[in-house]
Amino acid sequence: MSFSMQVKNELVKKEYEKPCCKKSLLYGMCIFGKSFNKKSISLQTENPQVASLYADLMKNIFNIDTDIIKSPKGRNFTVFVKNRQDCEKIIRLFGHDSAGSIKINYAVFMCEDCSKAFTAGAFLSCGTISDPNKDYHLEFSVAYLNLSKSLFTLLDELELNPKYTNRKGYNVIYFKESEAIEDCLYIMGASDSMFEMMNIEIIKNFRNKANRQANCESANINKMVNAVSVQVRAIEKIWNKKGKNYLNTALESVAELRYDNPDSSLSELASMCVPELSRSGINHRLKKIVDISKEL
Repeated sequence: MSFSMQVKNELVKKEYEKPCCKKSLLYGMCIFGKSFNKKSISLQTENPQVASLYADLMKNIFNIDTDIIKSPKGRNFTVFVKNRQDCEKIIRLFGHDSAGSIKINYAVFMCEDCSKAFTAGAFLSCGTISDPNKDYHLEFSVAYLNLSKSLFTLLDELELNPKYTNRKGYNVIYFKESEAIEDCLYIMGASDSMFEMMNIEIIKNFRNKANRQANCESANINKMVNAVSVQVRAIEKIWNKKGKNYLNTALESVAELRYDNPDSSLSELASMCVPELSRSGINHRLKKIVDISKEL
């Protein structure tokens, strides 16, 4: 089951105590459904539970019967109001008597939670969300421009900071930031999905941090190996060409320490010296040895 299907199943099961919120939920499903006019009101979905909820709300709120038709391949379910008189009744009860483009009628919202229920209904009809294990993306795909602008304004008023784009003739309101998506899920009532997404995000961040640390350590190890290789080759070159008595006593002692301890860090070499040297002191002498070898 996809994460998008999981979220919708959670929203379908959410219970609303107030009748006004149930009506707002249905309003969101209707206005963003397949059709919403005096001749046809319908919803098309891949989720059978969403189709059943739509039909149940129509019956419980407006006492209107609907038909659910399953596509031949069983991928889609279309729920539609049976007759034109019922369509006109629904349009009127949602306050859309006037002709013209469809916009959200805020008069339908009777309490502060109605807009949240409406947003959940909109998501059930035209929303999708990506698997947070792969990507952070939640969107509402809206056919009508003015309706998409109206939804954008509503989501912005809910302080969700939505983004807008147009894709293949559809107006898309979307979120890409994980925090905004989590807030949207919470507002719609999908708190379980929100917490699951937050856990996934924590694990991803932990893995990314661990990978960065591992890459950093690997880079440091490679850097150290390369530096030691240069130092050892320089020492061998001096010894082969000039012998071990060519360097002064201070440099010769460091050269022998490095040659005998190629896996030791500068700090470890410094602690082996008698008297003990600082890390920078060891580094300075090894650089001088490399410079001498270059001059030969």
